[in-house]
Amino acid sequence: MLWFTAVTVGGLLALFLVVRGIVEFFVIDYSRPETYRDLWGGPSLAGVLAVHSGPGLVILIFAGVYLYRWRRARRKAVSVPGARAGSEGVEH
Repeated sequence: MLWFTAVTVGGLLALFLVVRGIVEFFVIDYSRPETYRDLWGGPSLAGVLAVHSGPGLVILIFAGVYLYRWRRARRKAVSVPGARAGSEGVEH
């Protein structure tokens, strides 16, 4: 039960950070530096975007790497021993 709770809370936090990172690009007024000067990471726009969108980007990168490795390991487990790579769908 504790594992399920931790995964649920972690997933919700990750979802929040990703959505917040995306929304940040639309709520900043790029032509008016005073709108983001006092935000975390300010006064520069690059700092504000790094602080607000960076965590979401890191989560998306780690999720992509995890899914790539998981899919690759799953394919490896299903492949026929002795078969050449790329010949899974070829009948002889």
